[in-house]
Amino acid sequence: MAPPTATTTETETNGGYRLSTMAPLEPGTSETKAKMQMLKFPGPPEFVDKYEEREYLKGRLAAAFRIFGKYGFDEGVAGHITLRDPVDPTTFWVNPFGMAFSLIRKSDLIQVDRHGKIIAGGDVKLLNVAAFVIHSAVHEARPDVMCAAHSHSIYGRSFCSLGRPLDIITQDSCSFHNDHVLYSSFNGIVLADQEAKEIARCLGDKKAALLQNHGLLTAGPTIEAAVFWFISLDKCCHTQLMADAAAGGRGHETVKINDEDAVFTHNAIGTPMAGWFSAKPLFDVIAKETNEDYLL
Repeated sequence: MAPPTATTTETETNGGYRLSTMAPLEPGTSETKAKMQMLKFPGPPEFVDKYEEREYLKGRLAAAFRIFGKYGFDEGVAGHITLRDPVDPTTFWVNPFGMAFSLIRKSDLIQVDRHGKIIAGGDVKLLNVAAFVIHSAVHEARPDVMCAAHSHSIYGRSFCSLGRPLDIITQDSCSFHNDHVLYSSFNGIVLADQEAKEIARCLGDKKAALLQNHGLLTAGPTIEAAVFWFISLDKCCHTQLMADAAAGGRGHETVKINDEDAVFTHNAIGTPMAGWFSAKPLFDVIAKETNEDYLL
């Protein structure tokens, strides 16, 4: 049997970052468990001033687009990441339609209300209708979602053509064990409110959806978690495409991880805090590479 995993519990705030202590789910006596209890990890900063929080999160959203651009998740004008506005949670911030991910700055982002009207933001005031209908439905159905990400990544859209969920064949894929869905309908570009609501309904309380013949969608309580889960899910799709091809070529099947071990691993690496922390290096690197010019 797999040993009990660890969960994060808020303990204190230091240097603007929430620190969390790792604590075993069950009482333990091993030295390893005792050490885990002492570990502290940074967490998302907390804000008293919602306007200050808005400015910080807009900077993180702009960084998220730079990361997507770096990973090649752009495809012409397709793709979008949204941020629920902390000041007015009925609205969200999104990329202006037609602007390259790799050029987006904080000042370019546009704010959209529940009716699809642009109420604030940069000079390019063009809204991708598909971005609005999909993301507004997800944000409305999921008050816990701060950020949702969708793009037509190569491996994600390739795997989505198979019309099947992921197999849990690697440690990384355990993050999505019982935590992703297949939306098995394709009716062209999502421009209708009803289909967007069906996508949101299908997503339910999960972190990710495979949109058949379309691409990947991830949602999280932080920008960082949604971004990391998208990147990780695309890599899991890539891994399974290669593993299935290799196994099939030899007349075998891939080895699946059993449910008990998958649940244990999901509890360790598939949590919102794990998603935030896993994304931290990505945001640190993009800040260094771009000299944080996305904050302009």
